[in-house]
Amino acid sequence: MAGHSQFKNIMHRKGRVDAVRSKMFGKLAREITVAAKLGMPDPAMNPRLRAAILAARAENVPKDNIERAIKKAAGGDGENYEDIRYEGYGPGGAALIVEAQTDNRNRTASDVRSAFTKSGGSLAETGAVAFMFDHVGLIEFAPEVGDADAVLEAAIEAGADDVRSSDEGHEIFCEQTAYGEVSKALEARFGDPRRTSLIWKAQNTVDVDDETGEKLIRLVEVIEDQDDVQRVFVNFALSTELMARLADE
Repeated sequence: MAGHSQFKNIMHRKGRVDAVRSKMFGKLAREITVAAKLGMPDPAMNPRLRAAILAARAENVPKDNIERAIKKAAGGDGENYEDIRYEGYGPGGAALIVEAQTDNRNRTASDVRSAFTKSGGSLAETGAVAFMFDHVGLIEFAPEVGDADAVLEAAIEAGADDVRSSDEGHEIFCEQTAYGEVSKALEARFGDPRRTSLIWKAQNTVDVDDETGEKLIRLVEVIEDQDDVQRVFVNFALSTELMARLADE
């Protein structure tokens, strides 16, 4: 897709919201538990946990759910999950990176492979498409924190590399190694961000026709529906016409 926001908006179009909300809450809670287990249960001292909590708040996860997920980690309860990445191709040669959290590598690999295959895609070896993406930090702010020029100036001063501003908000990108420092500097200037995370940002996007675009959207939906899959990143761009039609479904 041509940008992180476009992908996010289409995948959360109104026809899917109720169907995926419960599963989304579960995945966000899992990330909070994993982050709390890997570091300290205090978000002020654990950047990954803070990012997980911000992501949960952005999706309106109830405060009680967030607190339970943290306590679950602090109590040593639950399974031990590990992060794993899959890479593959979709219709039209589009590239996809899939991030998952699993307590059973064989099960997750089988589920992800099946999701690719049944929707016209193919799972590839690790590293097959990652070179087409940059692993970078993303800090998102609501549009009201400032106009595009003010956010751009602050982002440059903080050490960011790229800013994309629109009516929906501001997306600020930075090198993975500078993620912590840039996030802190921008939070000091604008307050809590809407979301922060490390993402796979496509170096270039591939334009696809509407028929291929619909197939790719279905592929991503099937992959995202897997219990262990946390996030999917892609390098394709949809037409304005298809975006508008999908948003109305």
